[in-house]
Amino acid sequence: MKHFQQSTALMLTCIMLMGFHVLSAQQQVKLKYKNSNVYAGIEVGSKGVKLSILEIGKDAKKTGAFAILKDTSINTDFISFRHPNFDATLDGFYGLYNVALKDYQVPSKRVFTVISSGVKMQAEKENKKEWLTNLIDSFKLRVKEPKRKVEIVDVKDEARLSHLGIVDDNERYNTFLIDIGSGNTKGGYFPYGNTTDFKLFTINWGTKTIANAAEKRCGEDKSLITFYKYLGQVALETENKDIIYAVNESGAYPKSDYIAFSGGIAWSVATLLHPEQNAKATVHVTYDEVSAFCDKLYTDYNSYSDFFLIKNVKDKSIDLDAAAKEIRRVHAVFDQHSLMAGSRLLLKIMRQFESVNEKKEFLLVKNGQVGWVSAYVDQVINDNN
Repeated sequence: MKHFQQSTALMLTCIMLMGFHVLSAQQQVKLKYKNSNVYAGIEVGSKGVKLSILEIGKDAKKTGAFAILKDTSINTDFISFRHPNFDATLDGFYGLYNVALKDYQVPSKRVFTVISSGVKMQAEKENKKEWLTNLIDSFKLRVKEPKRKVEIVDVKDEARLSHLGIVDDNERYNTFLIDIGSGNTKGGYFPYGNTTDFKLFTINWGTKTIANAAEKRCGEDKSLITFYKYLGQVALETENKDIIYAVNESGAYPKSDYIAFSGGIAWSVATLLHPEQNAKATVHVTYDEVSAFCDKLYTDYNSYSDFFLIKNVKDKSIDLDAAAKEIRRVHAVFDQHSLMAGSRLLLKIMRQFESVNEKKEFLLVKNGQVGWVSAYVDQVINDNN
């Protein structure tokens, strides 16, 4: 299978008509292309706020020329729906917006701001929809842009955009993409050989919500062994009540050769399982690999530190410093509980496609968070034309 490219060639047709923006000499980041547009996407997700900044080259439509200039997040646990977390989310939203404008000099019209479907679903579940309205209004007031669009993304639209922005055109119609977020899991595929009809896959569970449910059952006992016990219960219940039904209802099994996972936990598992493939955007894994990984997170968590992982890399030709930095970034984003919860959810979904008679190919997409930005940019530009 051809690796998923870091390009979104189909998505960028209209972008090419927009002219090209070059950052000023004061900008310290080194651009890759002579002529380029720079766009930013800021997403308020269940876990916090994420910023992605892309440099899109002049020949992106033909060559897939784009580079990630910035990819960062601030963990604020917005879906706890508590006032301190609301304030932290608003501060993070505002702070990353200023990073895009001031540090990277992206014009405000090229900064796209959205609230993820996972936040929307959790707010609806807990009757907290007014928290989203308050956040949007407060952000507009803070940035002094009363007409700024902050869209609350629909789950089907988000899943469809992710597929268009992540999956290579050559594998468009035989790939089932599943994005595991903090608050929900969504994805799907195009069953009829066109990009209009999209079959949605969704469950109202993500890395953070699985971890929160297990921690809630722990009560006052915060020991790892207790968390592991209840995590197993929550994951099994989720599999039996939600995952099996959602996978069967999707009809994806006979139609999809490749099962691709994106989202923070996919990036984390890929990085910790295969640090020697740090430079690759997509990593192939097996069910047994991920199963062993889940067990080891509990029994020998320290073995996934940058020190031990880098020490065991046999191929010394790779950039070990870059790989170590990426491993440390994983641990800065996810603690042990979150890694255990997210990888267990990943494994439960993989299990539905693991068959003795027919082997599916599992892929972990590490830069999936960038996909929605380019696809969303294209959609907005088309809507405005």
